[in-house]
Amino acid sequence: MVAPIDTPGRPLPRRARIAVTLGDPSGIGPEITAKLLSNPANRQRADIFVLADNSELQSAIVDAGGVYVAVSTDSAGPHGIQVLDDNSATQFPTTRGEVSTASGARAIHQLKRALKLVQAGEIDAILFAPLNKSSLKVAGMTEEDELRWLANQLDFKGVTSEINIAGPLWTARVTSHIGVEEVAQRITKESTLKAIELLHRLRWESGIESPRLGVCALNPHNGENGAFGRQEIDHIRPAVAAAVEKGIDVQGPFPCDTIFLKRQHFDGIVTMYHDQGQIAMKLLSFDGGVTVQGGLPIPVATPAHGTAFDIVGKNLAGVSSVQNAFDVAVTMAERRIRKEEEGGLEVSESVPVKNGNGNGVAVKSARVQVPSCC
Repeated sequence: MVAPIDTPGRPLPRRARIAVTLGDPSGIGPEITAKLLSNPANRQRADIFVLADNSELQSAIVDAGGVYVAVSTDSAGPHGIQVLDDNSATQFPTTRGEVSTASGARAIHQLKRALKLVQAGEIDAILFAPLNKSSLKVAGMTEEDELRWLANQLDFKGVTSEINIAGPLWTARVTSHIGVEEVAQRITKESTLKAIELLHRLRWESGIESPRLGVCALNPHNGENGAFGRQEIDHIRPAVAAAVEKGIDVQGPFPCDTIFLKRQHFDGIVTMYHDQGQIAMKLLSFDGGVTVQGGLPIPVATPAHGTAFDIVGKNLAGVSSVQNAFDVAVTMAERRIRKEEEGGLEVSESVPVKNGNGNGVAVKSARVQVPSCC
Protein backbone atom coordinates (compact mmCIF):
# COMPACT_ATOMS: atom_id res chain seq x y z
CA MET A 1 0.00 0.00 0.00
CA VAL A 2 1.24 3.52 -0.80
CA ALA A 3 1.25 5.73 2.27
CA PRO A 4 0.05 9.34 2.33
CA ILE A 5 2.80 11.85 1.62
CA ASP A 6 4.64 13.29 4.58
CA THR A 7 3.98 17.01 4.88
CA PRO A 8 4.67 17.83 8.56
CA GLY A 9 3.28 21.19 9.58
CA ARG A 10 2.15 21.95 6.03
CA PRO A 11 -1.41 20.90 5.34
CA LEU A 12 -2.45 20.63 1.74
CA PRO A 13 -4.42 23.63 0.45
CA ARG A 14 -7.33 21.26 -0.21
CA ARG A 15 -8.25 17.59 -0.11
CA ALA A 16 -7.71 15.41 -3.15
CA ARG A 17 -10.89 14.83 -5.19
CA ILE A 18 -11.22 11.32 -6.61
CA ALA A 19 -13.74 10.18 -9.24
CA VAL A 20 -14.63 6.49 -8.94
CA THR A 21 -16.39 4.35 -11.53
CA LEU A 22 -17.75 0.82 -11.02
CA GLY A 23 -15.99 -0.58 -14.10
CA ASP A 24 -17.70 -3.31 -16.11
CA PRO A 25 -21.14 -3.80 -14.48
CA SER A 26 -21.16 -7.49 -15.43
CA GLY A 27 -18.03 -8.18 -13.38
CA ILE A 28 -16.88 -7.84 -9.79
CA GLY A 29 -16.16 -4.12 -10.12
CA PRO A 30 -19.32 -2.91 -8.38
CA GLU A 31 -18.84 -5.35 -5.48
CA ILE A 32 -15.22 -4.42 -4.76
CA THR A 33 -16.03 -0.73 -5.15
CA ALA A 34 -18.73 -1.03 -2.50
CA LYS A 35 -16.22 -2.69 -0.18
CA LEU A 36 -13.74 0.10 -0.83
CA LEU A 37 -16.32 2.79 -0.15
CA SER A 38 -17.38 1.13 3.10
CA ASN A 39 -13.97 1.81 4.64
CA PRO A 40 -14.31 5.09 6.58
CA ALA A 41 -10.53 5.66 6.46
CA ASN A 42 -10.79 6.25 2.71
CA ARG A 43 -13.24 9.10 3.23
CA GLN A 44 -10.77 10.71 5.60
CA ARG A 45 -8.10 10.80 2.90
CA ALA A 46 -10.04 12.26 -0.03
CA ASP A 47 -13.34 13.59 -1.33
CA ILE A 48 -14.87 10.66 -3.24
CA PHE A 49 -17.30 11.11 -6.14
CA VAL A 50 -18.93 7.91 -7.43
CA LEU A 51 -20.19 7.90 -10.99
CA ALA A 52 -23.12 5.48 -10.82
CA ASP A 53 -26.86 5.44 -10.38
CA ASN A 54 -28.02 4.95 -6.81
CA SER A 55 -29.67 1.72 -7.90
CA GLU A 56 -26.32 0.37 -9.10
CA LEU A 57 -24.61 1.31 -5.84
CA GLN A 58 -27.35 -0.35 -3.77
CA SER A 59 -27.03 -3.55 -5.83
CA ALA A 60 -23.27 -3.48 -5.32
CA ILE A 61 -23.73 -3.11 -1.57
CA VAL A 62 -25.91 -6.22 -1.53
CA ASP A 63 -23.29 -8.17 -3.52
CA ALA A 64 -20.66 -7.03 -1.02
CA GLY A 65 -22.57 -8.61 1.85
CA GLY A 66 -24.59 -5.59 2.93
CA VAL A 67 -21.68 -3.33 3.84
CA TYR A 68 -22.45 0.20 5.02
CA VAL A 69 -21.51 3.03 2.67
CA ALA A 70 -21.94 6.55 4.02
CA VAL A 71 -23.52 8.68 1.29
CA SER A 72 -23.61 12.45 1.69
CA THR A 73 -26.77 14.35 0.89
CA ASP A 74 -24.55 17.33 0.14
CA SER A 75 -20.98 17.38 -1.18
CA ALA A 76 -18.35 14.69 -0.68
CA GLY A 77 -16.19 14.85 2.42
CA PRO A 78 -15.10 12.90 5.51
CA HIS A 79 -18.76 12.38 6.40
CA GLY A 80 -19.70 10.61 3.16
CA ILE A 81 -19.17 10.01 -0.53
CA GLN A 82 -21.17 11.83 -3.20
CA VAL A 83 -23.03 9.76 -5.82
CA LEU A 84 -23.23 11.52 -9.18
CA ASP A 85 -26.42 9.80 -10.36
CA ASP A 86 -27.52 10.74 -13.87
CA ASN A 87 -30.38 8.19 -13.95
CA SER A 88 -28.97 6.41 -16.99
CA ALA A 89 -28.62 2.81 -15.80
CA THR A 90 -31.82 1.64 -17.51
CA GLN A 91 -30.33 2.64 -20.88
CA PHE A 92 -27.77 -0.17 -20.51
CA PRO A 93 -29.50 -3.53 -19.85
CA THR A 94 -26.55 -5.65 -18.69
CA THR A 95 -26.27 -9.31 -17.69
CA ARG A 96 -23.96 -10.56 -14.98
CA GLY A 97 -20.95 -12.60 -15.92
CA GLU A 98 -21.15 -12.02 -19.68
CA VAL A 99 -19.35 -10.03 -22.35
CA SER A 100 -21.85 -7.62 -23.87
CA THR A 101 -22.20 -4.40 -25.81
CA ALA A 102 -24.34 -2.94 -23.03
CA SER A 103 -21.71 -3.60 -20.36
CA GLY A 104 -18.94 -2.08 -22.45
CA ALA A 105 -21.08 0.93 -23.30
CA ARG A 106 -21.99 1.46 -19.64
CA ALA A 107 -18.32 1.44 -18.62
CA ILE A 108 -17.45 3.88 -21.42
CA HIS A 109 -20.35 6.17 -20.48
CA GLN A 110 -19.12 6.57 -16.91
CA LEU A 111 -15.48 7.02 -17.94
CA LYS A 112 -16.54 9.80 -20.29
CA ARG A 113 -18.38 11.47 -17.42
CA ALA A 114 -15.22 11.24 -15.30
CA LEU A 115 -13.17 12.81 -18.10
CA LYS A 116 -15.61 15.70 -18.32
CA LEU A 117 -14.93 16.34 -14.63
CA VAL A 118 -11.21 16.27 -15.43
CA GLN A 119 -11.64 18.82 -18.20
CA ALA A 120 -13.72 21.03 -15.91
CA GLY A 121 -10.97 20.94 -13.26
CA GLU A 122 -13.34 19.39 -10.70
CA ILE A 123 -11.35 16.27 -9.79
CA ASP A 124 -7.69 15.36 -9.20
CA ALA A 125 -7.60 11.64 -10.05
CA ILE A 126 -9.69 8.79 -11.46
CA LEU A 127 -10.06 5.29 -10.05
CA PHE A 128 -11.92 2.79 -12.21
CA ALA A 129 -12.84 -0.77 -11.28
CA PRO A 130 -11.86 -3.60 -13.68
CA LEU A 131 -12.96 -3.37 -17.31
CA ASN A 132 -13.45 -6.12 -19.87
CA LYS A 133 -11.63 -5.44 -23.13
CA SER A 134 -13.96 -7.66 -25.14
CA SER A 135 -17.02 -5.74 -23.96
CA LEU A 136 -15.27 -2.45 -24.64
CA LYS A 137 -14.42 -3.56 -28.18
CA VAL A 138 -17.95 -4.65 -29.07
CA ALA A 139 -19.17 -1.36 -27.62
CA GLY A 140 -17.03 0.55 -30.08
CA MET A 141 -13.64 1.12 -28.48
CA THR A 142 -11.15 0.89 -31.37
CA GLU A 143 -7.94 1.63 -29.46
CA GLU A 144 -5.71 -1.26 -28.36
CA ASP A 145 -6.23 -0.52 -24.66
CA GLU A 146 -7.84 1.84 -22.15
CA LEU A 147 -4.72 4.01 -21.91
CA ARG A 148 -4.78 4.89 -25.60
CA TRP A 149 -8.53 5.47 -25.42
CA LEU A 150 -8.15 7.82 -22.45
CA ALA A 151 -5.34 9.72 -24.20
CA ASN A 152 -7.47 10.13 -27.34
CA GLN A 153 -10.48 11.28 -25.35
CA LEU A 154 -8.31 13.94 -23.70
CA ASP A 155 -6.59 14.76 -27.00
CA PHE A 156 -3.30 14.14 -25.19
CA LYS A 157 -0.27 13.64 -27.45
CA GLY A 158 2.43 13.22 -24.82
CA VAL A 159 4.33 10.13 -23.68
CA THR A 160 2.21 7.45 -22.00
CA SER A 161 2.89 3.98 -20.61
CA GLU A 162 0.91 1.48 -18.64
CA ILE A 163 2.56 1.32 -15.22
CA ASN A 164 2.28 -1.88 -13.19
CA ILE A 165 2.70 -1.94 -9.42
CA ALA A 166 3.54 -4.83 -7.09
CA GLY A 167 4.12 -3.59 -3.55
CA PRO A 168 7.01 -1.09 -3.60
CA LEU A 169 8.06 -1.91 -7.17
CA TRP A 170 6.73 -0.12 -10.26
CA THR A 171 7.39 -1.05 -13.89
CA ALA A 172 7.02 0.89 -17.13
CA ARG A 173 7.26 -0.43 -20.68
CA VAL A 174 8.90 0.92 -23.81
CA THR A 175 6.37 -1.03 -25.92
CA SER A 176 3.03 -2.37 -24.80
CA HIS A 177 0.07 -3.98 -26.58
CA ILE A 178 1.72 -4.90 -29.88
CA GLY A 179 2.81 -8.15 -31.50
CA VAL A 180 6.20 -9.52 -30.48
CA GLU A 181 7.43 -9.25 -34.07
CA GLU A 182 7.12 -5.43 -33.83
CA VAL A 183 8.98 -4.99 -30.54
CA ALA A 184 12.61 -4.83 -31.68
CA GLN A 185 12.02 -2.12 -34.29
CA ARG A 186 10.33 0.10 -31.69
CA ILE A 187 13.23 -0.06 -29.24
CA THR A 188 15.13 3.18 -29.86
CA LYS A 189 17.21 5.51 -27.73
CA GLU A 190 14.38 8.04 -27.81
CA SER A 191 11.59 5.63 -26.88
CA THR A 192 13.65 4.09 -24.08
CA LEU A 193 14.65 7.48 -22.67
CA LYS A 194 11.03 8.64 -22.67
CA ALA A 195 9.99 5.53 -20.70
CA ILE A 196 12.77 6.14 -18.16
CA GLU A 197 11.82 9.79 -17.73
CA LEU A 198 8.14 8.96 -17.34
CA LEU A 199 8.73 6.29 -14.69
CA HIS A 200 11.07 8.63 -12.83
CA ARG A 201 8.41 11.35 -12.70
CA LEU A 202 5.62 8.99 -11.69
CA ARG A 203 7.68 7.43 -8.90
CA TRP A 204 8.33 10.94 -7.63
CA GLU A 205 4.61 11.67 -7.78
CA SER A 206 3.96 8.45 -5.84
CA GLY A 207 6.08 9.67 -2.92
CA ILE A 208 9.68 8.64 -3.71
CA GLU A 209 11.87 11.75 -3.58
CA SER A 210 14.86 10.16 -5.36
CA PRO A 211 13.64 7.14 -7.37
CA ARG A 212 16.16 4.40 -8.16
CA LEU A 213 15.50 2.85 -11.56
CA GLY A 214 16.77 -0.20 -13.42
CA VAL A 215 16.42 -0.95 -17.12
CA CYS A 216 15.94 -4.34 -18.76
CA ALA A 217 17.82 -5.57 -21.80
CA LEU A 218 15.82 -6.77 -24.78
CA ASN A 219 17.93 -9.71 -25.90
CA PRO A 220 19.08 -12.85 -24.05
CA HIS A 221 22.17 -12.39 -21.87
CA ASN A 222 22.01 -8.62 -22.32
CA GLY A 223 22.74 -9.08 -26.02
CA GLU A 224 26.06 -10.88 -25.33
CA ASN A 225 28.08 -7.90 -26.62
CA GLY A 226 26.09 -7.78 -29.84
CA ALA A 227 26.08 -11.50 -30.58
CA PHE A 228 22.32 -11.74 -29.93
CA GLY A 229 21.29 -8.29 -31.15
CA ARG A 230 22.51 -4.70 -30.95
CA GLN A 231 19.57 -2.97 -29.25
CA GLU A 232 21.46 -2.84 -25.95
CA ILE A 233 24.54 -1.27 -27.57
CA ASP A 234 22.87 1.08 -30.04
CA HIS A 235 19.77 2.20 -28.14
CA ILE A 236 19.21 1.05 -24.54
CA ARG A 237 22.65 1.84 -23.09
CA PRO A 238 22.76 5.29 -24.74
CA ALA A 239 19.28 6.03 -23.36
CA VAL A 240 20.42 5.13 -19.85
CA ALA A 241 23.48 7.38 -20.22
CA ALA A 242 21.30 10.25 -21.44
CA ALA A 243 18.96 9.81 -18.47
CA VAL A 244 21.91 9.93 -16.05
CA GLU A 245 22.99 13.18 -17.67
CA LYS A 246 19.52 14.56 -16.93
CA GLY A 247 19.94 13.75 -13.24
CA ILE A 248 18.01 10.47 -13.06
CA ASP A 249 19.34 7.68 -10.85
CA VAL A 250 19.13 4.81 -13.33
CA GLN A 251 21.24 1.75 -14.11
CA GLY A 252 21.28 -0.84 -16.86
CA PRO A 253 20.58 -2.49 -19.13
CA PHE A 254 20.47 -5.71 -17.11
CA PRO A 255 19.57 -9.23 -18.25
CA CYS A 256 15.79 -9.46 -18.08
CA ASP A 257 15.82 -13.00 -16.64
CA THR A 258 17.59 -11.91 -13.44
CA ILE A 259 16.88 -8.20 -12.85
CA PHE A 260 13.78 -8.93 -10.76
CA LEU A 261 15.93 -11.01 -8.38
CA LYS A 262 17.58 -7.68 -7.47
CA ARG A 263 14.34 -5.73 -7.26
CA GLN A 264 15.05 -4.53 -3.71
CA HIS A 265 17.64 -2.16 -5.19
CA PHE A 266 15.08 -0.40 -7.40
CA ASP A 267 11.93 1.66 -7.00
CA GLY A 268 11.09 1.08 -10.66
CA ILE A 269 12.15 -1.09 -13.58
CA VAL A 270 11.75 -0.18 -17.26
CA THR A 271 10.98 -3.22 -19.41
CA MET A 272 11.07 -3.47 -23.18
CA TYR A 273 7.76 -5.25 -23.85
CA HIS A 274 4.56 -6.38 -22.18
CA ASP A 275 5.24 -9.86 -20.82
CA GLN A 276 8.87 -9.15 -19.94
CA GLY A 277 7.62 -7.32 -16.87
CA GLN A 278 4.08 -8.60 -16.47
CA ILE A 279 5.03 -12.21 -15.78
CA ALA A 280 7.32 -11.16 -12.96
CA MET A 281 4.91 -8.61 -11.52
CA LYS A 282 1.95 -10.99 -11.44
CA LEU A 283 4.05 -13.62 -9.74
CA LEU A 284 5.06 -11.04 -7.15
CA SER A 285 1.60 -9.60 -6.49
CA PHE A 286 -1.35 -10.92 -8.46
CA ASP A 287 -3.97 -10.20 -5.80
CA GLY A 288 -2.75 -6.77 -4.76
CA GLY A 289 -1.47 -5.43 -8.07
CA VAL A 290 -2.31 -2.01 -9.47
CA THR A 291 -2.16 -0.50 -12.95
CA VAL A 292 -1.59 3.23 -13.46
CA GLN A 293 -2.41 4.79 -16.81
CA GLY A 294 0.88 6.62 -16.77
CA GLY A 295 1.64 9.95 -18.42
CA LEU A 296 -1.90 11.31 -18.72
CA PRO A 297 -2.68 14.85 -17.51
CA ILE A 298 -4.29 13.36 -14.39
CA PRO A 299 -3.53 10.27 -12.28
CA VAL A 300 -5.67 7.28 -13.33
CA ALA A 301 -5.42 3.98 -11.45
CA THR A 302 -7.20 0.62 -11.54
CA PRO A 303 -6.78 -2.86 -10.05
CA ALA A 304 -4.42 -5.05 -12.09
CA HIS A 305 -6.86 -7.98 -12.08
CA GLY A 306 -9.80 -8.56 -14.39
CA THR A 307 -13.57 -8.69 -14.13
CA ALA A 308 -13.70 -12.27 -12.72
CA PHE A 309 -17.04 -13.23 -14.27
CA ASP A 310 -16.89 -16.63 -12.53
CA ILE A 311 -17.35 -15.20 -9.03
CA VAL A 312 -19.76 -12.33 -9.71
CA GLY A 313 -22.45 -11.97 -7.04
CA LYS A 314 -20.83 -14.46 -4.64
CA ASN A 315 -19.16 -11.97 -2.26
CA LEU A 316 -15.80 -13.64 -2.92
CA ALA A 317 -13.90 -10.78 -4.55
CA GLY A 318 -11.02 -9.36 -2.55
CA VAL A 319 -10.57 -5.65 -2.02
CA SER A 320 -6.76 -5.45 -1.77
CA SER A 321 -6.06 -4.41 -5.38
CA VAL A 322 -8.75 -1.74 -5.55
CA GLN A 323 -7.66 -0.43 -2.13
CA ASN A 324 -4.07 -0.21 -3.32
CA ALA A 325 -5.24 1.53 -6.51
CA PHE A 326 -7.16 4.06 -4.42
CA ASP A 327 -4.10 4.71 -2.25
CA VAL A 328 -1.92 5.24 -5.32
CA ALA A 329 -4.44 7.61 -6.94
CA VAL A 330 -4.79 9.69 -3.79
CA THR A 331 -1.06 9.91 -3.14
CA MET A 332 -0.32 10.95 -6.73
CA ALA A 333 -3.11 13.54 -6.57
CA GLU A 334 -1.71 14.91 -3.30
CA ARG A 335 1.78 15.18 -4.77
CA ARG A 336 0.42 17.11 -7.75
CA ILE A 337 -1.56 19.43 -5.49
CA ARG A 338 1.60 20.10 -3.50
CA LYS A 339 3.62 20.68 -6.67
CA GLU A 340 0.99 23.07 -8.04
CA GLU A 341 1.09 24.97 -4.76
CA GLU A 342 4.87 25.31 -5.11
CA GLY A 343 4.75 26.64 -8.65
CA GLY A 344 3.13 24.23 -11.07
CA LEU A 345 3.81 20.84 -12.63
CA GLU A 346 4.03 20.34 -16.37
CA VAL A 347 2.59 17.02 -17.50
CA SER A 348 5.78 16.23 -19.44
CA GLU A 349 8.08 17.39 -16.64
CA SER A 350 10.80 15.07 -15.36
CA VAL A 351 11.33 15.84 -11.67
CA PRO A 352 15.13 15.96 -11.21
CA VAL A 353 17.12 14.24 -8.49
CA LYS A 354 19.55 16.70 -6.95
CA ASN A 355 22.72 16.09 -4.98
CA GLY A 356 23.89 18.06 -1.97
CA ASN A 357 25.30 20.80 -4.21
CA GLY A 358 21.93 21.34 -5.86
CA ASN A 359 23.41 21.00 -9.32
CA GLY A 360 20.71 18.75 -10.69
CA VAL A 361 22.92 15.66 -11.03
CA ALA A 362 21.74 12.46 -9.45
CA VAL A 363 23.56 10.97 -6.49
CA LYS A 364 24.10 7.45 -7.79
CA SER A 365 23.14 4.55 -5.59
CA ALA A 366 25.52 1.64 -5.18
CA ARG A 367 26.07 -0.17 -8.44
CA VAL A 368 23.86 -3.22 -8.67
CA GLN A 369 25.39 -6.43 -10.02
CA VAL A 370 22.77 -8.44 -11.87
CA PRO A 371 24.21 -11.73 -13.20
CA SER A 372 23.27 -13.22 -16.51
CA CYS A 373 21.66 -16.61 -16.34
CA CYS A 374 21.71 -19.76 -18.44
